Amino acid sequence: MSTVERIGVRVYTVPTDAPEADGTLAWDRTTLVLVEAVSGRHTGTGWTYGAPAAGAVVREELADLVTGRDAHDTAGAHEAMNRAVRNTGRPGLVAGAVSAVDLALWDLRGHLLDLPLARLLGGAARPVPVYGSGGFTTYSDKRMTRQLRGWTEDQGIPRVKIKIGESRGTRERRDLARVRAARAAVGDRTELYTDANGGYRRKQAVRIGDALADQGVTWFEEPVSSDDLTGLRLVRDAVRPDVTAGEYGYDPAYFARMVPAVDCLQADATRCGGLTGWLRAAALAEAHGLDVSAHCAPHLHAHVAAAVPNCRHLEWFHDHVAVERLLFDGALDPAGGTVTPGADGAPGHGLRLAPARAAPYRTA
Repeated sequence: MSTVERIGVRVYTVPTDAPEADGTLAWDRTTLVLVEAVSGRHTGTGWTYGAPAAGAVVREELADLVTGRDAHDTAGAHEAMNRAVRNTGRPGLVAGAVSAVDLALWDLRGHLLDLPLARLLGGAARPVPVYGSGGFTTYSDKRMTRQLRGWTEDQGIPRVKIKIGESRGTRERRDLARVRAARAAVGDRTELYTDANGGYRRKQAVRIGDALADQGVTWFEEPVSSDDLTGLRLVRDAVRPDVTAGEYGYDPAYFARMVPAVDCLQADATRCGGLTGWLRAAALAEAHGLDVSAHCAPHLHAHVAAAVPNCRHLEWFHDHVAVERLLFDGALDPAGGTVTPGADGAPGHGLRLAPARAAPYRTA
């Protein structure tokens, strides 16, 4: 039996290439909390994006719990971690810590078995559709156009997403002007998506949704707060674009409440309990006749997306793509609008920490 001998934690913080914002938040850096699970000569890596304090949760509450366990018992480790953090408070930062450990354990299994995760999860090295994601509200039209055309013209990605809902929905005219500019930049054949990050009110979102449909927008992410399930359902039933949400789901009960209110369920393995939690969210979506879409952290989601038949696509998020390419070797190529995880036969998720490149960004 292969056992987990050690759990290690590192924290890296990478500045964004410019100040960024969406409808409800602004930022200028991205923090990645990296977890390493070691068994003999094999090391699995997983990570979450969020506060550095997630690393402290791993060190102080989860590492000893997982160390010494059967390295292949990912389900057992997942259950043990969730039980242990009951009084700590599982949602949010703690869920991110649990997710990072789970992801590291799955990667370790791939290394122990010398299998890409796509195969280990029951899939194959098949193409997974991606969509370019960025278009921050801080961008000028010129910068947004350059980014969008980088995806569509340089890389051949036929789906792109921009942020709207600027300043908590108080700049509707600029939102819609940016959508028109985005449509002009990518042409009529490219799928255009929008993400309001919960910035609008219910009826405001319906009005915006009608205008988005006129521009051929087919994806309206978090038109209202994802906590407002009644509002999400109201908007979903009133507008033509698909209404989507779920990135802040931390457990199966959350997704069970969410699925009746959306057209496509989003799930984020760095928040919802790693691959173990993501697979459960995908199964819930399938039980309700819905697709699931992988939110952010593209290299952690690519293999599970290739293994789940109802996965619509993978978010090729600007910030996370930049961080993962900087800190790791083995990054995927989205040319043509898809990635093919496992095509090179590399075990696990295929990424390997690049110590020399990563070292300047380590903060803990």
